[in-house]
Amino acid sequence: MMKLYIALSVVLLLLFSGCGNKPKPGEDDTLTSGTITIAVDETFRPIAEEELQVFHALTPDATVHPVYCSEVKAMKLLLADSVRLAITTRQLTRQEMAFFNDKKFFPVSVKMATDGLALIVNKQNADSLITVEQFKEILTGKITDWKQLNPDSRLGALQLVFDNPNSSTVHYVLDSICGGKPLSEDLKAQKTNPEVISYVAKTPAALGVIGVNWIGNPADSTRLSFNDAIRIMAVSRADSATVENSFRPYQAYLALNQYPLTRSVYILLNDPKSGLPSGLTSFLTDFRGQRIILKSGLVPATAPVRIVDVKEEYK
Repeated sequence: MMKLYIALSVVLLLLFSGCGNKPKPGEDDTLTSGTITIAVDETFRPIAEEELQVFHALTPDATVHPVYCSEVKAMKLLLADSVRLAITTRQLTRQEMAFFNDKKFFPVSVKMATDGLALIVNKQNADSLITVEQFKEILTGKITDWKQLNPDSRLGALQLVFDNPNSSTVHYVLDSICGGKPLSEDLKAQKTNPEVISYVAKTPAALGVIGVNWIGNPADSTRLSFNDAIRIMAVSRADSATVENSFRPYQAYLALNQYPLTRSVYILLNDPKSGLPSGLTSFLTDFRGQRIILKSGLVPATAPVRIVDVKEEYK
């Protein structure tokens, strides 16, 4: 009986020991296998979902769990070492790099695409042109009524709508448009980009600000038309917006930097052992991954872009 007890104890000890040595998710991954979690700015959810669908088909031994969230949360997850890859619209700051370096980590920023912010209005809104300066005055609360943009407008008070206060969209306009000046207190925040589109589609006086990859027409493979539930404004860098100096966020205008509200998309990679996060980064920046970005309406960082002349009609 004693021998049986000892034998069972040894077996149980070995079992528990084996469980204790079992690798945690993300610790045993390779370039093409394993399980990891990544953080993705919610603005780029449509692209990320398509990229991961193809990546999983090509690497059946790999599983990538995306966390779609605000850019603020994505950065927090990366800094906390909860993820080793994040897709955002900014690079790491000096302070963030120093934080990683103190821990003997040396992350890299890899440009993935060029993105843009789209200004969307209700289809009942006849206004199609706006300057960057006018947009800034809307953001800071100097312009609060559509009549200030168009004396003939009957829409009344302007309702400015974003996705959420911690999004990369808000950070972009704060840094690049407002120069650090606070946003208007009348700003309305939804939770997601689809909710912004839905709100603008049913609210005549609304002006929505969303990522370009949300406004495409899925039925148009040429990416030369937009979601017909809303209207896309053309934006000008000039003091006064005209048909000749204003541009909508077509892919060609993003590529040529003619559309004023452009920004870069980065892969932030902290993968010292060159595992699955590095493998995914290689896919996202090679031909297949960049092809998906091209089809999404954004400008790929490495793949060539075909420029198509578009004849615009404005009201």
